[in-house]
Amino acid sequence: MISIQNSPSDGNPQIVQTCENAHYDKFSISPFDTFMGSSLSLANNGSWLHQCQDDLISQLLQDKRSANTRAAYERDLRHFFEVVANAPKPSPQLVAEFLSLDRFAAVSLVLRYKAYLLHKGLKPATINRRLAAIKSLVKFARKVGKCSYSLEDIEGERNQAYRDTTGINITAFKRVLKQCDRSTLKGLRDYAVLHLFWSNALRRNEVATLDVRDFDPNDKTLAILGKGQAQKQVITISEGTTQAILAWLNARKSIDPNAPLFVAVSHNKRGHRLTGEALRQLVEGYCLKAGVTKKMSPHRIRHSSITHALDETGDVRKVQKLSRHKKIETVMLYDDNRINAQGSLTELLSNALEE
Repeated sequence: MISIQNSPSDGNPQIVQTCENAHYDKFSISPFDTFMGSSLSLANNGSWLHQCQDDLISQLLQDKRSANTRAAYERDLRHFFEVVANAPKPSPQLVAEFLSLDRFAAVSLVLRYKAYLLHKGLKPATINRRLAAIKSLVKFARKVGKCSYSLEDIEGERNQAYRDTTGINITAFKRVLKQCDRSTLKGLRDYAVLHLFWSNALRRNEVATLDVRDFDPNDKTLAILGKGQAQKQVITISEGTTQAILAWLNARKSIDPNAPLFVAVSHNKRGHRLTGEALRQLVEGYCLKAGVTKKMSPHRIRHSSITHALDETGDVRKVQKLSRHKKIETVMLYDDNRINAQGSLTELLSNALEE
């Protein structure tokens, strides 16, 4: 049996192995030496995710559509192997050895890793994301016949999603838009970006991946690559957003339809696609300039738009279409936070005591 004890010196988790298992006899020189109490450290040959065709992690990442998902899985899997095997750049051989563990040893190892994350005080969402990456690797390996066990019985931490779905109101956002100097190329671009974020409640990656050909000013539509989607979907945009994008494109002049819709205008990066991080900085900068004290991001504008749409319509189904949330329960969270049903009922109950 594997148990956690705190080190008398630094208080960090210390692994104590108190049972015998045939698997551990077999891997008495396992690469998981630090984490499971044995002695061998395998040599790491080559760089992360660029080993050979037998690299299951590389194959797993290629199976993911979203670049953000691939990057997150890569980071989380690197962290797992760094902690459990002292291998910041795990080789395909090391990954294969992990996948060849028997079920008891594998579950014990991952539970030990989860305990380590809890001890570090990480948020439930972070712990669940890292566990999901490991589970996904094992599930993929099972699918291709490289693993015999499952980690589905390992439960994640309870997490309350969308604790804060508030953003800023329409008055504050109008102040943000006024900060754009539309007499300049940069101002025209930034105004179009901000108008689009607000009017369509888009995610930043949905804006970052837009190309000129995705914009149809006649039909007033955009073809966006939605979250988790393999193909672009066409959405309707407003007349105001259409005119803002047209003004930006007309100022750019000679444009290749295959070029990014929103590009850098600075001298050293002119013409390069605006990345998700660049869009975040754009939003944050204009909000600070407008005197918005709340820390803002493209997703906060999305929150603001959804909340304002609920304020104006009260129609959760319609707002679900705008937000493109798969589950209506997610939109209900926005609605609950917006009207603060709990707070109003608390006042009702408290007032009853005074009657």
